[in-house]
Amino acid sequence: MHNRFFDSTQIAVVSTFSHLLGTDFKGDMNAVCWHRELLGDFEEIVSKLELKEDLTEISIEDLQSLKLSEKGDIARAVILSDFRLLTDSGASPSLNLIKSYDRDEEFDFISTDVYSFHVDRSPIGTDTFLCTYYGAASEILANNQVEQKVLVPEIRQKLKELHNGTEEEFESFLTEHYFDLHYQAKSGAIPINLGLGHLWRLAVDHPEKQCLPCVHRAPIEKDGAYRLLLIC
Repeated sequence: MHNRFFDSTQIAVVSTFSHLLGTDFKGDMNAVCWHRELLGDFEEIVSKLELKEDLTEISIEDLQSLKLSEKGDIARAVILSDFRLLTDSGASPSLNLIKSYDRDEEFDFISTDVYSFHVDRSPIGTDTFLCTYYGAASEILANNQVEQKVLVPEIRQKLKELHNGTEEEFESFLTEHYFDLHYQAKSGAIPINLGLGHLWRLAVDHPEKQCLPCVHRAPIEKDGAYRLLLIC
């Protein structure tokens, strides 16, 4: 992983799961990284899993049923341990084998799929957890390096034409269709790659937030290459 992120005021780097949970978001800091160098063969796991759809959720039972080498078994133990830690903390993790996500091609002037920089929203004070075990990793951007798409004049004007209603209803329209969750990078912005094996906790947009939500996006997958992602 690029060492640049160690110097970022956006990220706190920790060495245990308890510190991952216990570190408070504040100021510019809205991402916590449990930095790990994982052992094991995650590629073997990916090669033996069955992709049923472009995004396939892998059950714990399917994972446990795989016949693996010693290195593959080590990798599986890491995933199972992460599941236990997150589940015991009240989260609901899922393991996804990903060829690609659905693309949003409805409008040519704004995209609202996960390949677009976006924030997660929750009505309660929760967080987003994710770890890429194999394949291309997600990216985040500092909040001062992005602009909300709905505030870009030409995009906002086209959304108003699409809405064709009153100004009071327009803001609700943006929220209801999730347009307000998406951002575009400013000129010169430098995304931070989240790397492989590190378990991340990202701030979401919710009423009691003490910081800005973390802006992130999924990577564009290479043709024929899969990702193995834990997320909750």
